[in-house]
Amino acid sequence: MRLKLSLNTATARKQWTLAQIIDGCARHDIRGISPWRDQVAQMTLSKAQKAIAANSLTVTGLCRGGFFTAPDWRDDNRRAIEEAATLGARCLVLVVGGLPSGSKDIEKSRSEVYEGIAEILPEARKAGVPLAIEPLHPMQAAERACINTLEQALDICEELDEADTSAQCALGVALDVYHVWWDPKLEAQVKRAGKRILAYHLCDWLVPTRDLFNDRGMMGDGVIDLPKIRRWVEGAGYAGFDEVEIFSELDWWKRDPDEVLETCKERHLRCT
Repeated sequence: MRLKLSLNTATARKQWTLAQIIDGCARHDIRGISPWRDQVAQMTLSKAQKAIAANSLTVTGLCRGGFFTAPDWRDDNRRAIEEAATLGARCLVLVVGGLPSGSKDIEKSRSEVYEGIAEILPEARKAGVPLAIEPLHPMQAAERACINTLEQALDICEELDEADTSAQCALGVALDVYHVWWDPKLEAQVKRAGKRILAYHLCDWLVPTRDLFNDRGMMGDGVIDLPKIRRWVEGAGYAGFDEVEIFSELDWWKRDPDEVLETCKERHLRCT
């Protein structure tokens, strides 16, 4: 039996506004949604919250906080925590940031990420917003995220949040198959993660990949062994939503969004 489906709004962001995506999820009986902050801002936070609640959708995550190596990260992350709390998001996803312009010191960037998360964690705890570190594929280490493996993310979690993992963690991970499927340590690290898995993102890795950022595949169209990773994730105790997140400049962003949502539902049942 599959977990309930959530739509990361990036999957239809080029065709629909957030208001249209909320309506589309309701019409297609997709019960979860994970919006991006720029889309929320365009709709306004108040209107987004009311529309999501009116359609009885679960906010599985808010994308995104992080970028702790940027100069303005403190104020932006405080706003992100407030927005996640208002929306009732199950977590705030952290894309942690890469190397500042001109830097070649990735270890320094990783230290700054650690210190940044440590600084905002008390505020997130107070607001009741779990933080989910999302390790990104190494191809994005320089520009977007210098935390690139689940192991690295969990090391930070365990050092900064010693909470009993039988309860909800204040600090965990967002596990995106696109970014971690290749990792030879993945099975062991998923088991280690346990209840720290706060979000599970689905898509596929295409061969060839024509654009490393905006050419993700629909589940079943690529080379990721999705059923195997699912077994690991569920075996670790994850019982949240399956969240489809597809950036697809050359394919799915060009299609009728109703077709996209229907395909997400069908592939979720058949291919994952």
